[in-house]
Amino acid sequence: MKLRNQTRVSEFILLGLSEEANLQPLLFGLFLSMYLVTFSGNLLIILTIITASHLHTPMYFFIFSLSFTDICFTSTTVPKMLMNIEMQSKVITYEDCITQLYFFILFVSLDHFLLTVMAYDRFVAICHPLHYTVIMNPKFCCILVFGSLLLSSLESLLNSLMILRLSFCTELEISHFFCEFNQVLQLACSDTFLNDLILYFVAGLLGVIPFTGILFSYCKIVSSILRISSAEGKSKAFSTCGSHLSVICLFYGTSFGVYLSSAASPNSKASAIASVMYTVVTPMLNPFIYSLRNKEIKQGLRKLLTRETFPP
Repeated sequence: MKLRNQTRVSEFILLGLSEEANLQPLLFGLFLSMYLVTFSGNLLIILTIITASHLHTPMYFFIFSLSFTDICFTSTTVPKMLMNIEMQSKVITYEDCITQLYFFILFVSLDHFLLTVMAYDRFVAICHPLHYTVIMNPKFCCILVFGSLLLSSLESLLNSLMILRLSFCTELEISHFFCEFNQVLQLACSDTFLNDLILYFVAGLLGVIPFTGILFSYCKIVSSILRISSAEGKSKAFSTCGSHLSVICLFYGTSFGVYLSSAASPNSKASAIASVMYTVVTPMLNPFIYSLRNKEIKQGLRKLLTRETFPP
């Protein structure tokens, strides 16, 4: 389709989670609280890892990257929702919608890749402990994170460019609190076959492969732990990957649940409510999972808070 034939879309309408006026203050307070907890919790993890020298290891470098990603991930959707509730407006411009869609895909993909990288890190630490410092050297860790960011950027750029080629109908209402990719596609009047084809191909390539890598890593980890003779050794080995495994179950469980339920049910409003779990709740819980189950982070966090409260 030629550029001049595309419709001049200027804005979309975000219907949000509820259109009832009396629920808007409750939604505003709830999402503002969750956003502040998410932002402050992940920021504390980041500051703790930066300031505590004993946390300058590959595992905590990846946790640092995941916390930063979670802050950005939540910031792509929740602030706009809060602003719309506060201003009693449901409008998002076409440019802002495409921008939001780009960064949403970027950070959700980066979450996938970082969880995979962290699984590989735990695999090397437990299955090849004597070679851990050689394999997971600082240069290789930076390459893993940069490679994850590069692949995520390419995926989000490709999907965003495919949206730009579409023309849209006069019905521009999105039954969501952000510009969700599938719902934007459903508003298009032009043929979306190529978009769907690329979406499924990229999702299969960059979604299934990381998930398969996580499964492979943990199969090897469990196999290695079972070969440890002492119960104390098994407990210590499992504790090093318990927090990461909890985050994986939470992230993949909620995201798969949302998309399976949306595929089975045409109720887009129910899907929007369910998507709150992996877009807002999961990034909010991640700092608690890592801080409550990790003695080293709790020690570093205690030192950080003591230093801020009682400066030398």
